[in-house]
Amino acid sequence: MVTLYDVPVDAFLSTLAETLSKQIEPPEWSEFAKSGPDRELPPEQDNFWFVRAASILRIVAIEGPIGVERLSSIYGGGKAGSNRYRVGPVHHVSGSGKIIRTILQQLETAGLLEKPPNSIGRVVSPQGQSLLDKTAGEVLKTLKRDDLNRYI
Repeated sequence: MVTLYDVPVDAFLSTLAETLSKQIEPPEWSEFAKSGPDRELPPEQDNFWFVRAASILRIVAIEGPIGVERLSSIYGGGKAGSNRYRVGPVHHVSGSGKIIRTILQQLETAGLLEKPPNSIGRVVSPQGQSLLDKTAGEVLKTLKRDDLNRYI
């Protein structure tokens, strides 16, 4: 059985993003929101919302139970001290918690994530794990790489 660990991440996320585009809908404000305070402009990708949702689903599957605070730390970046002269050193800032929280809520509504009892954060539901494994199998079939033939 093929799992998400057996396929390349970039191909896996693009395929999973296409699947999630049929299950979740980006909010109206998503095209205007920055992905973090270290950014100057909103993302330019047309499918940014679905790629970020696929990435969050993958990280929750690997590291879960995980919450918004840890995810925003993962999606953060370096922010320079001053906008004009860049005189201050670069400091780590967290990513947008609103985007992450909204995606987690959408994935939970779609039945792909769930809140475990007596725990903080979210984990992948059986339906979500099935989707991840099925997507990994599809990705493996489409790739024509000799180093991945051992998984077929």
